Amino acid sequence: MNENPMVPDLALPEEPAERSLSGVPDFGRVVTPGEIDVSHGTILYLEDVTVSFDGFRALNALTLSIDAGELRCIIGPNGAGKTTMMDVITGKTEPDSGKVFLGQTIDLTRMNEPSIARAGIGRKFQKPTVFEQHPVWENLELAMKADKGWWPSLRARLDREAQARIEETLALIRLEGEARRLAGELSHGQKQRLEIGMLLMQQPALLLLDEPAAGMTDDETMQLAELLNHLRGTCSMMVVEHDMEFVAALSGDSGKVTVMAEGRVLAHGTLDEVKRDEGVVESYLGR
Repeated sequence: MNENPMVPDLALPEEPAERSLSGVPDFGRVVTPGEIDVSHGTILYLEDVTVSFDGFRALNALTLSIDAGELRCIIGPNGAGKTTMMDVITGKTEPDSGKVFLGQTIDLTRMNEPSIARAGIGRKFQKPTVFEQHPVWENLELAMKADKGWWPSLRARLDREAQARIEETLALIRLEGEARRLAGELSHGQKQRLEIGMLLMQQPALLLLDEPAAGMTDDETMQLAELLNHLRGTCSMMVVEHDMEFVAALSGDSGKVTVMAEGRVLAHGTLDEVKRDEGVVESYLGR
């Protein structure tokens, strides 16, 4: 029985199968985002996840969940385990123990990184990764969700629907005027928005954003906050961040914030609630 009120009871398999060499879950075929079962309202679920590196516990029985359509901010001091948590979710790091599920049925611990990406999880690292020698438009075209085999790619032609999607994404990330400009010539903030646009072209169900505002000017940070707030409800998002003004712009008065420390959840609630938590004040925010 689950005793944590933050995490709903889920119907999970009792004995997960081993990870297959192909990365395809042994209990079935590769899934698509439309097949993610969020009937209980939860898109991401971690229970008692533990990861150790040379005796150091980077994650210590970590348990949390993200609701479908939610934008959740994750804060905490350096070394709290935030990046390790994302590594586990995306298959980069295999946990020592614990459960990690996308929706009700997709066991992420039995899948490799490409399979997890195909299942509907997109991840953005702190440093933007774009094709700098290609125009902005081509970056979005290359990122589009499609069959990437050599023959389909050779014959690929953009239809009107694909062109419209690129145009809509350009408008969303405010780079319409930069469509023919080389991505390497963009500012840092523009590159960050372009990479988010590239992830959106893959139609993710869940976006993981690791310190997306790092290195941005104040204006760029607020533009990014507007973009993510605009995306709220269209996909679920987990945002790891240190910039508290940025977190405030994303969480508002009622959005939930999770504070991590020493590899586990220290506090959870609205930003005002966690700011008043004694444990958070002592370990992270300072008196």
